[in-house]
Amino acid sequence: MANTADISRGMIIKLDGSLYTVVEFGENKTARAAAKVWAKLKGVDNARSIEKTWNSGDTIFPVRVERKAYQFLYKDDTGYNFMDNETFEQIALQEQLIDAPQFLKDGQEVSVLVNTETDQPMSVELPDKIVMLVTYSEPGVKGDTATRTLKPATVETGATVNVPLFVNEGELIRINTKTGEYVERVK
Repeated sequence: MANTADISRGMIIKLDGSLYTVVEFGENKTARAAAKVWAKLKGVDNARSIEKTWNSGDTIFPVRVERKAYQFLYKDDTGYNFMDNETFEQIALQEQLIDAPQFLKDGQEVSVLVNTETDQPMSVELPDKIVMLVTYSEPGVKGDTATRTLKPATVETGATVNVPLFVNEGELIRINTKTGEYVERVK
């Protein structure tokens, strides 16, 4: 059994029959009352985001999760298909389990979080930053660089990302998969 002192960012806990991952947490101490521990939780098996407060020392129920390396193969009627890099077994997962499906490209390495109690995949995480090829972008206007002006650009997966004016078609850019924002141009 774990208690509130064991909470950490990224931990997955079972709460009211659902699984939640800890996004942020902290502790409130007052002179009169007992300390309280709060956490912002994001649903793993549902699309809810909640905040929860416990008394310090309360019992929590963490779920043991294993992170496995998988490779994205293709998308079809059954969902997104991935292959385990060690056993070469294939699984098909629905789009809601993937944190940024618009940035998935064939052969890309991803991490699949697997619940060790049920052996069921819980979510798919892409690397924090990925490199993509710009397939379409309007040409930038020369001399319009005084402000941080952005323009839409389409990348190889079909997703649209706002990029600075100097980024042109055919260039490689690095994208943050958590926010979907442009990071830098890759040479």
